Amino acid sequence: MRLEGIHHITAITGDARRNLDFYTRVLGLRLVKKTVNQDVPSIYQLFYGEEGGEPGASLTFFEYPGIQVGRAGAGMIHRISWRIGLEQALGFWTRRLRDEGLELERVGMRLRFRDPEGLGLELVVSETVDEPLVASHPDIPPDFALQGFDSVRAYARDPERSRPLLTETLGFERKSDAVWEVRGEERGGVFAYDSAPVEYGIQGSGTVHHIAWASPMHEHQNWQDALLGAGARPTSIIDRFWFRSIYFREPSGALFEIATTGPGFTVDESIEHLGERLVFPSALERLRDEIEPSLTPLPDPRASWSKR
Repeated sequence: MRLEGIHHITAITGDARRNLDFYTRVLGLRLVKKTVNQDVPSIYQLFYGEEGGEPGASLTFFEYPGIQVGRAGAGMIHRISWRIGLEQALGFWTRRLRDEGLELERVGMRLRFRDPEGLGLELVVSETVDEPLVASHPDIPPDFALQGFDSVRAYARDPERSRPLLTETLGFERKSDAVWEVRGEERGGVFAYDSAPVEYGIQGSGTVHHIAWASPMHEHQNWQDALLGAGARPTSIIDRFWFRSIYFREPSGALFEIATTGPGFTVDESIEHLGERLVFPSALERLRDEIEPSLTPLPDPRASWSKR
């Protein structure tokens, strides 16, 4: 069994409208699924990603309106990195993000910044055999567009505690003291640790909730068995309608998920109309009339494209 890199990453926002504008208009991702948090159906879960919503590029957000501003601490992911394909793309993104008033830090082939709620983000020029996962946007040349996840970085007090689970159970390969890579037949992804700050973390807007690693459907039960055998205390396999999920915490504290690569987001919407309307998993459709009026009204980000 080999995990196929990163499936998706889920974070928290306190303002869905601002969040939608930043990730679709500024970063050029596509809203591929507008739905609700299946554990807390009264709030949104928004999925942004590449044109067809394929695993490997999906950043999702739970909206808790007005939630406190968060702060990453030990056991929490503090930076998400996307791949870009060309060094020239760094110049494009520097100009584009500065025009939005963002503070930028250039470190070699990496451009670091924060989203409007403080979530740490990074664009990195990265050579890879992985297929680019790109969304269409009228203002972003395809060669400069985000191409899917490269890596995440988490804070840890003692990252060595995580080594047995990462290497012996999950199949990660150690690249350096605190950098680990997992690679399947089609994709790979990196998980790295940095020394944790003194301050405790606060789960709130601008923080990551969990990271999901991708698995073929037929291997999912085997992953749960392996995690149980390693003492990782995984959840049961949970049907999320668009994929199946197993959750557990790795020893340094980060919340991991193993999510299946199917059925996928086109199981209930055509690829041409992904993200245009609010959709519910079939088990929650009966709650639509109760929940939908309380959600933040959100526009279709692509509705104005034909007028440009």
